[in-house]
Amino acid sequence: AFEPWMEPTDAELAAIEAEAPLLAAEVEELDTVIALMDRPANELDTRRARRAHARVLAARAALANTGTGEAA
Repeated sequence: AFEPWMEPTDAELAAIEAEAPLLAAEVEELDTVIALMDRPANELDTRRARRAHARVLAARAALANTGTGEAA
């Protein structure tokens, strides 16, 4: 169905794999925020949101330090 030139290159696949931890952390953070939208946040919820955000920042820093991708 696809022409060979339409397939991702090995370098593109490697870049996607390098960004996978950041994407997973961002999804987890988004899940946390969505879960907290329907109720007032208590202290535990606030900590959960902060931890999720800290994981995103750590993943961005790790990705930036490897130099293989761009952290947004």
